Amino acid sequence: MNPRIRKAIIPAAGFGTRMLPATKSVPKELLPIVDRPVLDYIVQEAFSAGIDHVIIVTGRMKSSIEDYFDKNFELDVSLRKSGKTAIADKLCEATPGVGRVSFVRQQEALGLGHAVWTARHLVGDEPFAVLLPDMLMVNDTGCLESMVDVYKEFGGNVLSVEKCAEEDAHKFGIVSLRPSSNGPLINGLIEKPAPGTAPTNLFLSGRYILQPEIFQLLESQEPGAGGEIQLTDSLIKLMAQQEIRPLEFKGRTFDCGSPAGYVAATLHMAMQRPELAAALAQEVELLGNTRGTSRAA
Repeated sequence: MNPRIRKAIIPAAGFGTRMLPATKSVPKELLPIVDRPVLDYIVQEAFSAGIDHVIIVTGRMKSSIEDYFDKNFELDVSLRKSGKTAIADKLCEATPGVGRVSFVRQQEALGLGHAVWTARHLVGDEPFAVLLPDMLMVNDTGCLESMVDVYKEFGGNVLSVEKCAEEDAHKFGIVSLRPSSNGPLINGLIEKPAPGTAPTNLFLSGRYILQPEIFQLLESQEPGAGGEIQLTDSLIKLMAQQEIRPLEFKGRTFDCGSPAGYVAATLHMAMQRPELAAALAQEVELLGNTRGTSRAA
């Protein structure tokens, strides 16, 4: 029987340069999608998949992330004195229990692989998950939950992938596959292949289930693209030792680290709220009519 996936790492130490100037003072992970930070959605995805302990890797100027997942006693008292007990109760229910979220500081911005390695002592010698906080993945069943189901059946390592248009494959980290008796396995990772050379149109979409041996590989990993410790470089070494299986995610994925992806995610999630959907639909229709009039003019 495969060990249960109990812990998840969320690397949240980046500067969020694509979302400047907003991220000059607010961590990109705390930018709100309607009325919840994008990071809150990612943490809840982990908990919904059965994760017991989420480890968030932060950096300088990110202490507000720790504050968000802590209980705010002053706010709680103020709300209750004002008779807003329903809101206070809702906030309490949404606050993770003691010990469910931990934080570790990445002291230097040395890449995704280094951020994952920074959390090694909190993970220990057991398989774990990694969730990128920029990628909001929406479906009836969470992406990580589906990956855990695959892991329970086969063990090993599992990476989430999605299909892109073939002409866009050069923009992503693309996987190549080989057949096996238990379904396809990943046998190659190519970062932004030259146009027309990609072996598939399946790209890595930001969720990983990894065996602890990855930490040893990351510790000795030489800097790669951008002079950083790249997780994909160590994954290439890992696949020579262990099976790495793809899980193709069938829902919607929004890159909330980009302005267009962030706005799209906000609109999508707002439209799922009955109290917001009608007014937003009217605004979108009005905007469409205005743009059509502008083009005609």
